[in-house]
Amino acid sequence: MKEAVVGRHGTGAARGPSPDPAVAAVRVAVRRALAGLPVDGPVLVACSGGADSLALAAATAFVTSRLGRPAGLVTVDHGLQAGSAGRAAAVAEWAARVGFDPVEAVPVTVAGRPGGPEAAARQARYQGLSNAARRHRASAVLLGHTRDDQAETVLLALARGAGPRGLAGMPARRDLAGVPLLRPLLDVTRAQTRDACAALGLTPWQDPHNTDPSYARARVRADALPALVAALGDGVVDNLARTARLLAADTAALDDLATAALGTPQPRPDGVGLPVRDGGGLSVVALAGLPGAVRSRVLHAWARELGAPPGALSHRHVDALDALVTAWRGQGPTALPGGVRVARRDGRLLPVDLGGPAAVR
Repeated sequence: MKEAVVGRHGTGAARGPSPDPAVAAVRVAVRRALAGLPVDGPVLVACSGGADSLALAAATAFVTSRLGRPAGLVTVDHGLQAGSAGRAAAVAEWAARVGFDPVEAVPVTVAGRPGGPEAAARQARYQGLSNAARRHRASAVLLGHTRDDQAETVLLALARGAGPRGLAGMPARRDLAGVPLLRPLLDVTRAQTRDACAALGLTPWQDPHNTDPSYARARVRADALPALVAALGDGVVDNLARTARLLAADTAALDDLATAALGTPQPRPDGVGLPVRDGGGLSVVALAGLPGAVRSRVLHAWARELGAPPGALSHRHVDALDALVTAWRGQGPTALPGGVRVARRDGRLLPVDLGGPAAVR
């Protein structure tokens, strides 16, 4: 990876008196993402050395130098390819040269984790980033996912029959070990990040996994999405990403309603506002009175409270809980991941011991 053209602030700067349009687009996206963040810790950029995260890193170094706030960089070595440690070291060396501090190359272990290879690598990567964020008391961690990545995520969610939460794609912001995890580039295209790297004299690493057809995302990137663009026009990527934004807003509103329903409002004389929680369980009557989209979220959240692992909890489990409310035929307890069982008893949904009696009514 070649070093960027070094400007007055020790980071990549576009040639000429004004930045290249792609460079400017990435910098504006980063500046917007950092607005309002606390300054009591460094912003950490997760950088693989690919075009997206490299353009993000260069823009972050530029923007934070002007904002007077610290910025660090973490590159994760998954150990899945020959020479991966050397590539991580090269990214770290470049980051130190352009002024990032702290800089860390974090090795992670992918083998032995649940799920397929993509899921296992993602889990290992986020664990490495989470640990780094805690070590350095980061104010935020930045990821380089682009609008194209978002469109691919929506297509993958459609293919597996995901509900609104899956179709909402990747959030622009979520929590990672108590630290904001930000995706500033969700409105920036992959072509713009490549153009930004070219304008800054940076040579990105080309990850062979991105073109390996054994990975579902690589197949979507190489075949499915280009076929849709060819059939339906260039607006497909933007429309898929916009769909994710709209569904994310709807999902957030429904989640808020579910959170409120799981509270304990005082019922009014007309019966409206009947508390969902009833002792150690949930009231069947109150659940039945909720809209289906809210009820399913209440049941999902409650199942997590009982100890069902979120990654293993699927729509089938929630549907089985819902059947205890809406399709009650005297069926026995519903088994959830993590050894949790829920039964209907005396007008309530209750967790039951593995050896306990079956619930009735």
